[in-house]
Amino acid sequence: MKTKANGVTFNTEVSGPEGAPWLIFSNSLATDLHMWDQTAKDLSSTHRVLRYDQRGHGQTDAPAGRYTFDILIADIIGLMDVLGIRTANWCGISMGGATAMGAVQKHPGRFDRLAICDTTGQSTPASSQQWEARMANAQTNGMQAEVEPTITRWFPPETVKANPPYLDVLRKMILATPVNGFAGCAAALANHDYRTGMRSVKNPVLYLCGEKDGNNTAVMRTMQQEFPASKYVELPGAGHISNLDRPALFTKALRDFFAA
Repeated sequence: MKTKANGVTFNTEVSGPEGAPWLIFSNSLATDLHMWDQTAKDLSSTHRVLRYDQRGHGQTDAPAGRYTFDILIADIIGLMDVLGIRTANWCGISMGGATAMGAVQKHPGRFDRLAICDTTGQSTPASSQQWEARMANAQTNGMQAEVEPTITRWFPPETVKANPPYLDVLRKMILATPVNGFAGCAAALANHDYRTGMRSVKNPVLYLCGEKDGNNTAVMRTMQQEFPASKYVELPGAGHISNLDRPALFTKALRDFFAA
């Protein structure tokens, strides 16, 4: 369904029993809410699930310009207000995880338990340069130029070589991402730092990461040590989009955490 909030029309899907605890799923850069199809199905027996295409992604509006995480956070708070969601649990991968880290620091009372997956929640000078280069590549050459480089970054060589069916699903999502949306959200990823502020968060937090998610794996282990009240789960063999790489283990980690 289409839901207007914060000046943008969002593509949203709601499932699960009315009256159950809310659970919001937030997508990564260059994907859409369908990255959560199986995970949402698995959790919708116990939760009222909201999936949404982040600004500039899927069927949500893609205004031109550089976005910030303040904008992406205002988007979800606006959606929650319009849909009458007072508090919610959260699960987000990559950009969706960073959105959660910022949102819970700005609006702690709006969230219960948060699963923050495959994200460091912090840009660096080196990563900022990389994001600027990817933005320029997409703006010059279109999203086709980002498809295979993104798949290669997201997954270990053995997975790329095996080419399981979900890689083609992701290729189509990347290709379908509006250049405005990719560039806008890449600008947000190039300039954010929510890692330091996590130390003061009171909400229960699960850090979850694929074992083969490059540097993110080591950083997220360290993040858990910086925030001892949090929990860390690592998914064997999984890359960056870890819910598609290891769906059963990902769902089990969420079920155990949200039921705790």
